[in-house]
Amino acid sequence: MIIDFHTHTFPKKVSAGVVQKLAAAALTRPFTDGSSDALAESMKKAGVDISVNLPVMTYAGQVEKVNSSLISQKEELRAQGIITFGGIHPDYENYRGELKRLKDAGIPGIKLHPAYQGVDFDDPRMMRIVDFASELGLIVITHAGIDIGLYEHNYCSVPQILRVLREVRPERLVLAHMGGWASWDAVERDLAGAPVWLDTAFSIGPVTPLPNADKPPYLSMNLTDEAFVRLAGKHGTDRVLFATDSPWEDQADYIGRMERMPLTDEEKQAIFAGNSAALLGLPCA
Repeated sequence: MIIDFHTHTFPKKVSAGVVQKLAAAALTRPFTDGSSDALAESMKKAGVDISVNLPVMTYAGQVEKVNSSLISQKEELRAQGIITFGGIHPDYENYRGELKRLKDAGIPGIKLHPAYQGVDFDDPRMMRIVDFASELGLIVITHAGIDIGLYEHNYCSVPQILRVLREVRPERLVLAHMGGWASWDAVERDLAGAPVWLDTAFSIGPVTPLPNADKPPYLSMNLTDEAFVRLAGKHGTDRVLFATDSPWEDQADYIGRMERMPLTDEEKQAIFAGNSAALLGLPCA
């Protein structure tokens, strides 16, 4: 069984345009058009059993509309093997009511993206969301570290994460990109072993640049295999979740990257599915 804990889809009518716009900003190649149908086809090709869809709310006014759409599509997406999360923007005032609505609708978690939302992770607006979501038992996953398309400022640095852990003490916090993309030394030194999960999205192996474009500034910033194994071991492989960041990585290729890692079969099984299944409350075949 393979669970991809970090993927993105967009409404079919606009998915291709959205993905191309984001690709141009990050100078990285997309591997699907960003639609749920394309993700389902990628999953079939790669042998992925379940993918988790993570919506990003870029402004407060879209929160209710996007969440309502995802709630209405929840069963249709699940039939494609896709479990969707919801999202919140830190400027959305009725965050408590919206988080409760997501919980009541059976949505298992929310995605935060400090960089695209323009708010530091330890801002009080973010921390109150993490706090109440945790009170409800929702999983919270946040982009962590530099964003390849918005690299001027680190909106979710290791010191910010540590402050949230001290002051909020969330019980089900997932840090995308192995705890802090392009901040590997700080993650390994100060964050490894903390009571959080790390996902592997867009963190191992080469970044694929957009054809015929300038190379992205952080083209060579992903973890080496050696560094990944060291970080995963220090943090605990029981708290590492397989994730690709599709459409920004090819699921089949990314599975191959993980399979080649010098880890035990038991560790790989836990990373590929066991850890995610336990967090999501799913059986692991």
